[in-house]
Amino acid sequence: MINEEFKNMLNGKSVIRELSEYATARGKEIGYENVFDYSLGNPSVPCPDEYTKAVIDIYNSKDPMEIHGYSPSLGNTSAREYLAKELRERFDIPYETKHIFMTSGAASSLAHAFRLVTKPGDEIIGFAPFFPEYVPYIKSTGAKFTIVSADTSDFQIKFDELEEKMNPNVQAILINSPNNPSGVVYSEETLKRLASLLEEKQKEYNHDIFLISDEPYREIAFDGKKTPYPSHYYDNTISCYSYSKGMSLPGERIGYMAFNPKCTDSDIAAIICGQISRGIGHNCPSATQQLALVKTGFKLSDLSVYETNANIIYNELVDLGFNVVKPQGTFYIFPKALEESSIEFCNKAKKYDLLLVPGDSFGCPGYFRMAYCIDTEKVKRSMPVLRKFVETEYR
Repeated sequence: MINEEFKNMLNGKSVIRELSEYATARGKEIGYENVFDYSLGNPSVPCPDEYTKAVIDIYNSKDPMEIHGYSPSLGNTSAREYLAKELRERFDIPYETKHIFMTSGAASSLAHAFRLVTKPGDEIIGFAPFFPEYVPYIKSTGAKFTIVSADTSDFQIKFDELEEKMNPNVQAILINSPNNPSGVVYSEETLKRLASLLEEKQKEYNHDIFLISDEPYREIAFDGKKTPYPSHYYDNTISCYSYSKGMSLPGERIGYMAFNPKCTDSDIAAIICGQISRGIGHNCPSATQQLALVKTGFKLSDLSVYETNANIIYNELVDLGFNVVKPQGTFYIFPKALEESSIEFCNKAKKYDLLLVPGDSFGCPGYFRMAYCIDTEKVKRSMPVLRKFVETEYR
């Protein structure tokens, strides 16, 4: 018979995906240009030309077996060497090839990381607001996901609550900065305080506590600032990265894990992940994409449109009286709804063909997410619609 647990998940389908599917259907009725779809975080800028040219050149010049054959289970050596060198130069941390494990995007990185540092019954602590898929990702490992509620004043960490929830069963802390859905970047002060607390708790509990850092939005930071790199502050850090956002390659499913050279068992962690792959099927990421990354080098998409869009939307929301923290990165903004139920708020917006995502599934009821990875022209056209919605429904 069909597994009942997964069958029951049909009753809790992703709200984001459902809204995206609605937007597509509605677009067929009135033209998608008239649907102001802020639901899905799908990059709206093209990947770098250099990447496309690299893929074409690889297909024209490489041995077909090198392109289409299985890649090594830990990833192509050339890709791992390249990434270790890039991370050494960017972050001044002595990564070596052995500290890199190639994955099929950040989801695969997280799937490996959760299994690497926990066993069934262990505990991982994360912070609201959080990416909703963390819940099934962690549940499928048999570990428990404990959530620290959101500090909605700035979306940094509630350390008092974190300390209350720390216990000897906690094996890992999960962070996401820049954050989906808030757009907030964890400050250097926050990361230093978190590192200090974890060092203290490792000694108290007499076991490792790993920091799993989910970093797919690392390159999308605003106001000319760079995102603080968590591995700088805490040795037992596992960085989980995806090229989906910075290079606009979500469909290619390529990323990596980087183990801080000072973290426990860093010399064999990638090899262990190769064994984890045998159990979860996330093995041998695309050889073509790994070769193309090496050939392209560290080249990003033109990400400036996201900051442009963020400023347009933030200014309009503030003018309309919303309580909202200004994004510092990503392509999301997370305002407080104008009524207690963000679900009802978003349902009302839907009547105006304005598709917003309720914050409940992000662990933050009463808030809503806007994914502004859409054309700036469409963002500008949506602002009068947003104003009409607010003034009609709430004024």
